[in-house]
Order: sequence, then C-alpha cells, then structure tokens
Amino acid sequence: MSVFTPLERHELEAFLAPYGLGRLKNFQGISAGSENSNFFISLERGEYVLTLVERGPRGELPFIIELLDVLHAANLPVPYALRTEHGEALRSLADKPALLQPRLPGKHVTVANAHHCAEVGRWLAHLHLATRGQMRERKTDRGLDWMLAEGPSLALKLADAEVDLLRATLAEIGACHAQILALPRANLHADLFRDNVLFDGNHLSGVIDFYNACSGPMLYDLAITLNDWCSEADGSLDAAHSRALLAAYAALRPFTPAEAQLWPTLLRVACLRFWLSRLIAAEAFAGQTVLIKDPEEYRRKLALRQQVHVPLPFAL
Repeated sequence: MSVFTPLERHELEAFLAPYGLGRLKNFQGISAGSENSNFFISLERGEYVLTLVERGPRGELPFIIELLDVLHAANLPVPYALRTEHGEALRSLADKPALLQPRLPGKHVTVANAHHCAEVGRWLAHLHLATRGQMRERKTDRGLDWMLAEGPSLALKLADAEVDLLRATLAEIGACHAQILALPRANLHADLFRDNVLFDGNHLSGVIDFYNACSGPMLYDLAITLNDWCSEADGSLDAAHSRALLAAYAALRPFTPAEAQLWPTLLRVACLRFWLSRLIAAEAFAGQTVLIKDPEEYRRKLALRQQVHVPLPFAL
C-alpha cells in the first residue's frame, strides 16, 4: 500500500475537528498513490479525501490551492481545498502538509474508448483556456532542464540499445529547447493519466492529483495525456482514440503551426520524462511496499514514438 505516513484515529479526529463536518465514521488508506499518502475519509456530512504531501517543498502548495480555486470557479470538476472554520486551507498533520478535499464521484477507467478520450481532450482544453489568461507561474521539477541533467547519469545503468534511445532524445531536447519553451503556455496538470480521472458512466466527473501541476507549454500537457489515454497495450498509439482526443481539444483551442511542427518531439519528450522518473523511483524504493510504475512501459513508448503517424488537426 502506498501510504508513506500511517495515521492513528485519535490524531485524525483532532485534525478534522476544525472543519465542522461532524464525527469521523471511517477512514482508509488509498493504495494507488505513488508520491503522496492519501486517505478516504468518511464524516457525518459527507465523503472526503485527505492528502499528506510527501514530496516537494511546502512553499509550492499555495500554488496548487490557488489553481484549484480557479478551476473550481470555472466549473471544472476538481477537488478544491476545503477551509476550516478559521479559513485555513493548508494545514499540518504528522509533520506533513495536509489538505482535505471533497471526494469526487465516479471511477477510474482501465480500458479507454474514443468517447473517454474525447471527454479528456475537452477537459484539458478547458483547463488551459481557464488559466492561460491568468497563468500562475510554477516551474516543474521534472522539466527539460531536469531531463538534460538526470539523463546522462541514468545512462550509465542502461543497456546499450537503451542508451542510444536516451541520448538521441536528450539531443533532440537540446536542439529544440528554445522552440519548446516558446510554445503557447498555460497552467498544466502534467500528470493526466487514467488513474487521475474519474468517470460517472460516460461523463467525466472529476480530475484529481494536481501535485505535479505547473506552468508551461500546453502542447506538453497534451502529449503527456495522449501518451497514456491513447496507447495500445504494446505502447503504440491508437489512431482513432488519438484523433478523438485531439479533435475534442482543438474544437476549443486551435493549434498553432509551431505546435504542429513540434508535436512529434513533444510526444517523445513526454515519454522520456516518465521513463526517467520511473527509473529513479524504482531505484529509490527497491524492496519497499510502495507502488512502483514500470519504467519499461515508457521506454517502449519512446521507442515507438520515433515515428509519429497521428498529426495535430489543422493548425491556424
């Protein structure tokens, strides 16, 4: 179970009292997390999620709280931070930053269809449109500079064929660095995987886990999303699912020629980001009872993205 910080009932009850949401009925650790400790909380007045933030500086959390407030105000289904009776949103529990949020309805989708992909594309476009005019700056700690810095040291632990793939992608990032950063920007979810989206029937009912949210090129967010939602079991892109997601997004925010040109590159960059971070996590948590996602999944996707046959829809 990926609960890094276990909680006792008495300390949880003391933490929850200032919210005025009634008696604690039950709580349960959530096994799906790979970076933070999350708990389902059942109180007399409803169902909630408590997150203890395990990674990243506390000073970054007001950014996430403010971003979620903006998205909630824009009527997007997100788990905004609840305030105590004294107006506090960010608090501390077990010496960790802690947030209490409403539990959104719905379930995760394991096998996505074209309708799911279109719903996700629309949601992502709404996120970008809601924030590009009032973007909150936050540099990601898993960005281009991080990849260029971490990649060479990780190459020492890889097989020859993997090293060639890694070095080629790092060279591409170096060559396109300035052009990528010059692409149209907004706030990004930056981790819009299937396990961070909820569906209630065919309706997208919630998006969770904004702890990797940042500011940056909107196309990068789209590439991260499509690499997960539109990939076949072998890592190749499903053309029909990809077109559904891209068309739904483009109907709300048309693409620019620069984005169309850099699209294959951004798909590869997005693969590299998760290949590297999963390699690091696999080494850091080896032998521990923590959910570790398979680095090989994104190495395989990166190899397959050397040729991209799904272009962006017509760019203005």
